[in-house]
Parts: sequence; structure tokens; C-alpha cells
Amino acid sequence: MDERLLATLVSRFYARVRQDPDLGPVFNRAITDWDQHLETLTAFWSALMLPPERLAGPRYKGNPMAAHLKHLQRLTPAMFDRWLALWSQTTAEVLPPEAAADALAKAARIATSLQLGLFYRPAA
Repeated sequence: MDERLLATLVSRFYARVRQDPDLGPVFNRAITDWDQHLETLTAFWSALMLPPERLAGPRYKGNPMAAHLKHLQRLTPAMFDRWLALWSQTTAEVLPPEAAADALAKAARIATSLQLGLFYRPAA
């Protein structure tokens, strides 16, 4: 696996997201520069999936929670399930099986973390 393969994964995944009836309207409204977004997400997934010595492209410098908080009114917990389903489908198509399982496990942890940060409000 390398950054080129992860760029293919990210590009195919977000092509699906943009066409999805639930996720597409949210992402298409939130993202104004898709080329930049795909480059950022490729750097994000490369940092998660590749050992540091294999990183050749731009380094990820972002804050996923802050990025999602800006769109909190349009997000629901169910959207994270749909996002994971599309990610699972795309990773299975693009990555070798072991890498696909690793990418899916990491995405599931990210989805859980984001949902806790966005929606969890303990009773007082």
C-alpha cells in the first residue's frame, strides 16, 4: 500500500459520498474545493495507514472535530453509519483485504470519537 492507492481510495469514497442521498447534500454544501479536500483527506489517511518513512506527500494538519462541529446542525448519528457503510464498500474494492480491515477499524474508531464529541451530552 502507498499514498497513490490511498488517493484512489479517498477519491472513490468521496465520489460515492457526493452521490449519496443522505450524505451528499451535507458534504456538497460543506466542501467548496473538492480537489483540496481530497488532498487533505489523502494526507489524513496516509498518516493513519502508512509508516512515517513511506509518507511522501503533504502531511495532514487539521482538526477533524472542529471541521465537523461547524456542520453540527446538519449531522445525525445515522449519517456516521452510512459513512462507514460506504467506507467499508470502497475499502473492500480498493485495498488488499488486510489493509481494508485495518482502514475500516480505524474509520469505526474515528466515527465513534466524532459521534461522542458531537452528540454525547451526559445528563446533569
